[in-house]
Parts: sequence; structure tokens; C-alpha cells
Amino acid sequence: MTSAPDSSEAALAALKPRASWRESMAVYTQPRVLIVLLLGLSSGLPLALSGSTLLVWMRESGVDLGTIGLFALVGTPYTLKFLWAPLVDALHVPFFTRRFGRRRGWLVFSQLLLICAILLLALTDPARSPLFVALGALLVAAMSSTQDIVVDAFRVESLPESEQAAGMASYVAAYRIGMLISTAGVLFLVSAFESTGIARSTAWMWGYVAMAAMVLIGTVTALAATEPEQSAQAEAATRGESAFNRVLQAAIGAFSEFLTRKDAWAALAFVVLFKFTDAFSGTMTAPFVIDLGFTRNDYAAIVKGVGLAATLIGGFAGGFVARRYSLAASLWIGAVLQAVSNLAFSWLAIVGVNQWALALAISVENFTSAIGTVIFVAYLSALCRNPLHTATQYALLTALAAVGRTYLSAGAGYVAQATGWPMFFAISVVVAVPSLILLIWLQRRKHFEMLGPVRV
Repeated sequence: MTSAPDSSEAALAALKPRASWRESMAVYTQPRVLIVLLLGLSSGLPLALSGSTLLVWMRESGVDLGTIGLFALVGTPYTLKFLWAPLVDALHVPFFTRRFGRRRGWLVFSQLLLICAILLLALTDPARSPLFVALGALLVAAMSSTQDIVVDAFRVESLPESEQAAGMASYVAAYRIGMLISTAGVLFLVSAFESTGIARSTAWMWGYVAMAAMVLIGTVTALAATEPEQSAQAEAATRGESAFNRVLQAAIGAFSEFLTRKDAWAALAFVVLFKFTDAFSGTMTAPFVIDLGFTRNDYAAIVKGVGLAATLIGGFAGGFVARRYSLAASLWIGAVLQAVSNLAFSWLAIVGVNQWALALAISVENFTSAIGTVIFVAYLSALCRNPLHTATQYALLTALAAVGRTYLSAGAGYVAQATGWPMFFAISVVVAVPSLILLIWLQRRKHFEMLGPVRV
């Protein structure tokens, strides 16, 4: 476990000059950062294959809307992945662990299973058997979320402090690109197959087969990577213990080690609330844009085009901020930017139907949200300090972070209906206040200093 720096270390850190822009950008070309980038691409690919892309395939196959709506439940593994994260931390995969190591073995194993699950889903027929489609999609989601568990642990353990921020920014950007490939990319690919005279159902099958093949990018990357030193040390420390004891220690230790820290409950509350302002407004962004009078195509083109570009730029800007400033200062920058950016939608509500205004509002929101996300991931990574259960702790923290998006934002529609759009987005700024209060309190309690040498 990392210990808190003493006063001499703090003094030396204060005298150390901040990284220049050139130094900050050079770190993105480091081999470990490039490996994390490619793993991020592999993690982003499968999400839409069991989600939005699959729903388009089902609708084109004539599946009724009621059945399609039930497929939201297929995403359950992503919210419950912390339940089997201790297995990833503690268990050895026959042959794979011995041949590739603790983290890389699980990476290769989960990716091979993910490829098989996508191929199985590709062979189903939504028109004839939605049940088999659901089972295939559930397998894809389960294998995808398992891959996410391992990649998160690998990223936290493999990158040194000087490369953590760049690794996080690269991971977030590549994840978004992977999602774009498995949404717009698949749709274009299916259309291309259809244009050659192939039947629609067959075109969809080959589109999914192509996505299964792209997962091999992550597999080749895992094979080319080296096992994180922290993971190897943790593996050596528990080599003589039974599988049951290792799983038990990973599950219980992840909770007990975290909860015995000073101000643990306040830190957990901060994890829940930090992205709440983003989630609260984001829940209603699409209905708001359509309600203003924009077409579905207007929204899709701007979000997929301008919005994606702003997200990628914001991700790398977040990495620069996290590398240049302290963790506490970076969190302040991210928290304020992602809250204030909601006012761009209040302004758009007043301006009305104007494509340039929509592009600007979407760009501002995506840019600031990406900055906040990268910095927030830096904080979550800094909280996971024990390599014996990195995967379990990170999965738990990300599950908590999803509470704001999944549950606290559920009433956003009622607020928008009662207040109107300009006031709703102003309220979205105000809901950031509890997280800012917690940030002040944790900073005064020296919470961020006690994390030790922060991985930003």
C-alpha cells in the first residue's frame, strides 16, 4: 500500500517544475500508454453490439417495440460486474495465467470468450428467435464487462505516475472511438454488404463477424504487453494460498481495506455525486433537442461528428490538466467546467432552432464532460492502491459512480416538465453544489494528500 509522503517529499514535489505542453504530449507516445489506448479501443467495441446497434438490427427485422424495450435488461452485467471482480483478482485461469501472467492471462481469456460470444450473437435471427438473441447479447455483455474489469486493473497497475493521466485520456478517447466503430461503423458496413446483393440478415451477420475480428486488436495488444510489476508481486505473495482464500480475501479485503481509511464514507459520497451534474442534464439532452424542433438526423449528425471530435479533444485536454496540476486542483477544474457547461443548453433553449448554436452547445458539453471524466478516472485510480484487489475496488467504485446516472437522474424529466428547458439546465448547474461542498471538505481534511504520490 502506498504511504503518505513525508514533509521532505512534499517540499521536493513543490519545487519540481510543472510539465510543459511538449513534455505532456510526448508522454502519449510511450509504449505503455499506447498499449492502454489499444485496450481502450477493444473495451469500447462490444458495448453497442449488445445495445443500440443490436436494437437497430432487431427493429429492421420486424421485432415489436415492447420486446425491444426489454432488451435494456441485457446491460445488467455492466452494473453488477463488481460481483465477480474478486474472481478476476484472485483466481488463476488454467494455462493462461501460467503462460501470460495474472492480468494478461485474464485479458487474453476474456477476449477469446468475447469473440466467441459475438460470433454466437451473429448467428442468431432476431425475427425468428428473440430469446436466443437475448441470450447471445447477455453473453456479449458479460464477457465485455469482464474484459473491462481486467483492463481497468491492468491500466491502474501498469502505468507509472508520470503516465497515468495520458493513459486515462488515451483510454477514454479510444473507448469512444471503439463505440463509434460498433455503431456508425457497423451500420455503414451492413449497408455496404447489402449493396453487393447480400440479404439483409446475412449482411448483419457479417457486420458482427467483422466486429468479432476487431476484438483481436486487444488480444494482440495483450500478448505484446508485459505483466504489471505490481500484479506479479501480488501474485507471488498469495501463491501458496487456496483459491477459496484468495477469492475471500479479494472480496472482503476490497471493502475492509477501503472502509478503514480516513474519511472513506465522504470519499464514496463524492464518487457518487461528482458526475451527477453531467448525468442529470445528459438524461434529457436528446428529448430537449427534439423538443426544440431539430430533426433526429440533425441531432445524430452533430453528436456523432462535432460531438465526438469535442469529446476526443476534451479527453486529451483532461489528461494535460491532470498531469500539470495537483489532483485536488484538477478535480476543481473538472467539476466547475462540467457544471457550468450546462448553461450552454439554457442559452440554446432561448436561441431556438439554429444548427450552429446546437453544434456549439453539444461541443461545449462534450468537451467539458470529457475533461471531467478523465480527471475523475484519475481520482478513482488513485483510490485503488492495493494490487491484491485492484479489479474489485475499481469495479465497486465505477458501480457507485453509475448511481447518479442510473438512479439519481431518474426524476430529471419531471423537473424539466415543471420548470421548462432554460430553468432545467440552470438547475443542472446547481445540483453540482453537493459535490463541490464535499470537495472542499475532503481537501481541508487533506484527503488528496493522504492518497500518497497521486497517479496524475
